[in-house]
Amino acid sequence: MTTTPFLSLSIWLPIVAGLLVLIFGSGAQRAGTARWLALAGAVAGFLVTLPLYSGFAPASSAMQFSEFSPWIPALHINYHLGIDGISLWFVLLNSVFTPIVVVAAWEVIEDRPAQYLAAFLIMSGLINGVFAALDAILFYVFFEAMLIPMFIIIGIWGGPRRVYAALKFFLYTLLGSLLMLAAFIYLYLKAGSNFEIQAFHALQLPLQAQILIFIAMFMSFAVKVPMWPVHTWLPDAHVEAPTGGSVVLAAITLKIGAYGFLRFNLPIAPDAAHYLAPVMIALSLVAVVYIGLVALVQTDMKKLVAYSSISHMGFVTLGFFVFNPIGIEGGLLQMISHGFVSGAMFLCIGVLYDRMHSRNIADYGGVANTMPKFAAFFMLFAMANAGLPGTSGFIGEFLVTLGSLQANFWYAFLAATTLIFGAAYTLWMYKRVVFGEIANDHVRALLDINAREFALLAILAAAVLGMGIYPKPFTDPMHASVNKLIQQTTLKKI
Repeated sequence: MTTTPFLSLSIWLPIVAGLLVLIFGSGAQRAGTARWLALAGAVAGFLVTLPLYSGFAPASSAMQFSEFSPWIPALHINYHLGIDGISLWFVLLNSVFTPIVVVAAWEVIEDRPAQYLAAFLIMSGLINGVFAALDAILFYVFFEAMLIPMFIIIGIWGGPRRVYAALKFFLYTLLGSLLMLAAFIYLYLKAGSNFEIQAFHALQLPLQAQILIFIAMFMSFAVKVPMWPVHTWLPDAHVEAPTGGSVVLAAITLKIGAYGFLRFNLPIAPDAAHYLAPVMIALSLVAVVYIGLVALVQTDMKKLVAYSSISHMGFVTLGFFVFNPIGIEGGLLQMISHGFVSGAMFLCIGVLYDRMHSRNIADYGGVANTMPKFAAFFMLFAMANAGLPGTSGFIGEFLVTLGSLQANFWYAFLAATTLIFGAAYTLWMYKRVVFGEIANDHVRALLDINAREFALLAILAAAVLGMGIYPKPFTDPMHASVNKLIQQTTLKKI
């Protein structure tokens, strides 16, 4: 047990900061106050997560930085927090992107900036709660509550079809979650009136019960990833969301679904996970191959990157269900890398949209002539999205392919096609937007990125290159937890 509640601080500090922004920053005359308050809260939220990494014991698979307090004693529901080598990185990733999103909105959001920034801060705290919760009901509360700020962000600051996209996003994710709650209640009764997630892990359930539980939780987490065929809400949400919404949606919230598979499906229903693994692998490969082909025909930059995200997340679920350490660690690295790369891609598209108010690839051409600094950053992130060695995009894909090869040659062969399709759709977009002669007067009038935009893209560029060149600091904390998970999934196997 730690003396300083770093996990509680990572959850409640951004939430309190968001409420302070609403109280002291609302009103047209207080926009500057709202921005600075939001930045202070976001940076403070990031700083309190640094001890989670510096004080983490990588050799241990146990939950660390634990906090425990009774919440609803009559139902044995507790405020129980803790992280292991799997959840650590997603608390850090979320806390890194919160100040980035605040700064990205600095000069762009002029309509109700206090409410906009407060929504992101509150959502940041709730997302950290999802990754740190060790009580199933606490997890469920955070899991559902984080939908509300994103729903508001898309519905108020989104594009012309924002209401449709927000409702579709909310309904898809909410309906799946109800089945997960039903599974939690069943497990609560089986665990002796206990909602502790680790107590769920210790249960010995018959295969038929495991399959039903697996499917119930799958319906919630598959929508969140999103896996094919429940992916259709994501392109609509991305296209209509403001830049900050797209960044957090791609970089953070998609990871919650994949995290749910590791924290719930695999250890609670290991026999069912093995039994249904061929189905999960098939769905993952459809996402990798088919959705990669769908991305090839997109004419909207945001929609192209949205489909690219679905394809890359297919790699993640593939890695999880080949049941070997290389595949699972590759999936985790792919999640972290996808956070950096997709977040950066949406920021780059946002930079162009802020200047030209268009996301159509055909409206651009020759951007490198007027925005050379931007073109250089965009090139790096495009290469990472295509899986170029030396960037973070290569590490996860390579390990998942290697782990898949250990399971089945054809899994690896089909997964490797993403290196072709990813390069095709990403470079096609980059060539049409950035290279060539200046296409029109709108492109001719473009101004290169300013110091604020340069700083944001430089931070993400450093992360993409650092992880691609030296991934060891990312992999070390996860070894023990992944090995424990592998043990959990094999000990009870029929």
